[in-house]
Amino acid sequence: MTLFHPVTGEVRVKGVTHSPNTVLHPWLERELTAIVAVLPPLDEVPDAAANRAAWTHWQEGLSVRFTLLEVLPPLRLLLILDNLSGHKSVAFVCWLMAHGIMPLYTPISGSGLNMAESIQRVLVSRALAGQHPAGPEQLIQWLEAVARGWNAAPTPFVWGGKRALRRQQARERRYRLSGSGAMTRQPIPHQGTDGMATSKASDPLAPARRRGEPSSTVWNPH
Repeated sequence: MTLFHPVTGEVRVKGVTHSPNTVLHPWLERELTAIVAVLPPLDEVPDAAANRAAWTHWQEGLSVRFTLLEVLPPLRLLLILDNLSGHKSVAFVCWLMAHGIMPLYTPISGSGLNMAESIQRVLVSRALAGQHPAGPEQLIQWLEAVARGWNAAPTPFVWGGKRALRRQQARERRYRLSGSGAMTRQPIPHQGTDGMATSKASDPLAPARRRGEPSSTVWNPH
């Protein structure tokens, strides 16, 4: 079982040979309680109407919505889960809401939208690395050891989906005007050292120069 925090890059792993709700839910509740406990305090506690609007905002566009509690605490965390039926049990969903956590479920066959799936592949490849465990217990030990090593120097992640790719391509189609904030969508001819007119489009390093520093996206439910 894996719980991944994309902003800090920290990963929490619990090795099990099977994961019924009686094992999964208590572990998730403990880990999520610890995460919420270290969140920075709210600058301002929203009134009831604004708070409910913050919760319902994350249900907009969903074909299936679960019923929100009548009384809701301030929304503190978004939890992205796959579509296992155990993740949708009434007791577990109500526990999440009571602790300020909004569960969001990836579409069917859309587990790639949950970055925990990606980090699992990284950890598994590092844990095995050409080795062959003698049994489940040894594999669990390797995975948990790799997770501890990862958390010693975690790597924060940013979302790099199709929208991010389109934004990057749009930036690469623009040309800065002599260091100012102005840009043109056509390359500006420049006089080369041999007297020939050249353009930034012919410069193999131009895309790198045109690109600014990548921006990070922090998931803030507010």
